[in-house]
Amino acid sequence: MKIIAIGQNYVEHNKELNSNHPTEPVVFMKPDTALLKNNKPFFIPDFTDELHYETELIVKINRLGKNIAPKYAHRYYSEIGLGVDFTARDLQRKLKDGGKPWEVCKAFDNSAVIGDFLPVEELGNVQDIRFSMNLNGKTVQQGHSADMIFPIDELIAYVSRFFTLKIGDILFTGTPVGVGKVAVGDRLEGYIFETKMFDFKVK
Repeated sequence: MKIIAIGQNYVEHNKELNSNHPTEPVVFMKPDTALLKNNKPFFIPDFTDELHYETELIVKINRLGKNIAPKYAHRYYSEIGLGVDFTARDLQRKLKDGGKPWEVCKAFDNSAVIGDFLPVEELGNVQDIRFSMNLNGKTVQQGHSADMIFPIDELIAYVSRFFTLKIGDILFTGTPVGVGKVAVGDRLEGYIFETKMFDFKVK
């Protein structure tokens, strides 16, 4: 399986990082070694002094597909979940300033937290999903899929032009405003509407 991630997909998040709004999706990849599941603790790596959380809706691909038309993209997933794209922000600034790829700041071990998934039929309109993340009991991120620059079905169609999608692949769809630093001892809890999707600690 592979993890395909989207950057800069919410206007207000782009503003908080002083990033330009993209005219097409910003795509990067994470290896399967980036996966962190089952609410296992996350250990801060020693190569960053500014590790940020980015809470994101995630989509689990359930069919093999290539060059998928947007109108058929909804057929390629039946579950949506919540995850965290951990980012070494200090490294990312250096890489962006140098025009270099993001892998070392985005794709390191355990950087892709995968929470639970919910059936699409329970969620209804996938572009009307509200989600949030609490840090030590305080809500720090609140997102609404309606605010995506590129909706989920458009993202699936776009990435399938370049990569064959396989069963079990995960698509991270971008983070809303409110990203921030984590520290040892922090507890992160994520919700889609009122349903808790993940609950883990930072060590």
